[in-house]
Amino acid sequence: MIFRWYGVDDKIPLEYIRQIPGMTGVVSAIYDVPVGEVWPVDKILALKEKVESRGLELEVIESVPVHEDIKLGLPTRDKYIANYCRTLRNLAQAGIKVVCYNFMPVFDWTRSQLDYVLPDQSTALIYNAEVVAQMNPATGDLKLPGWDTSYTQEDMKALLEAYKSVSEETLWENLHYFLTSVIQTAEEVKIKMAIHPDDPPWSIFGLPRIITHKENLERFVNLVDSPYSGLALCSGSLGVSPDNNIPALIRQFGSKGKIHFAHVRNVKITGRKCFEESAHLSSAGSLDMYEIMKAYHDVGYTGYMRPDHGRMIWGETGRPGYGLYDRALGVEYLLGLWEALEKNRK
Repeated sequence: MIFRWYGVDDKIPLEYIRQIPGMTGVVSAIYDVPVGEVWPVDKILALKEKVESRGLELEVIESVPVHEDIKLGLPTRDKYIANYCRTLRNLAQAGIKVVCYNFMPVFDWTRSQLDYVLPDQSTALIYNAEVVAQMNPATGDLKLPGWDTSYTQEDMKALLEAYKSVSEETLWENLHYFLTSVIQTAEEVKIKMAIHPDDPPWSIFGLPRIITHKENLERFVNLVDSPYSGLALCSGSLGVSPDNNIPALIRQFGSKGKIHFAHVRNVKITGRKCFEESAHLSSAGSLDMYEIMKAYHDVGYTGYMRPDHGRMIWGETGRPGYGLYDRALGVEYLLGLWEALEKNRK
């Protein structure tokens, strides 16, 4: 069980994370290197040493971002893929075992509101399809944590224009091209690559999204035949679509050793392409967390797991979705379910 930590700028000290019962490490990244450039070994080792000095492990990186030129299939992509492979080699020198990444064009996770007040007065991230449809990312009027704010308004317009010629099929081709080189390096340095599902798992702003449902997950794992290419299966991202049966997906891909990283959280579906992020407890949302954990247990999952986005509770302020208290509660709930599953097996 590990915990996402955003480095020295994170308001949550490593000492607090260490005090969560059952916590063994953190998942983090280097945040001050521009996308596409090589992560220096000294920065990686400094991060690892800081984490380990607090009694925690750093064996998972989330994320090493994929440059947009790679997703667009531009001639410059070979340079950025080579840089990506060099970063993997540098991470291997620090004992990193898993790298999480995504292939979402332009935007990472997207929400319509970051501080929606739930009935219990906690606040959460929500997604309302009608509100998102009225957003115009090219105007620069709205910025969310999942968006790369290094883009100027003109950069964003140009990028969105460039993607007009990229279909889902083109994006699949560009992903395959990326994996062909990267997974070869991953095999050499013994780092498992875990692709994160698109969040949410449908097109936004007319951009293609492909890591979205069972059939596409099947297509992905067959792109490159390697035990080092797999999934970061996120119950919250995939679970906002009623078409995605999370326990079934865990059993299908977990039994084949294709889940390298587990993100476990609950969501409450409130309408078509509308949802609220809820507490981890099954009754708080639309997902059966017991069945999700049971699926991981049934397939003998021994990989890394973390609680995902949490609400803001007890007056806490900080990075939306990444407060301490609710995620810590989620950890204990998930570990409690796991202990019960272990003891029931005996």
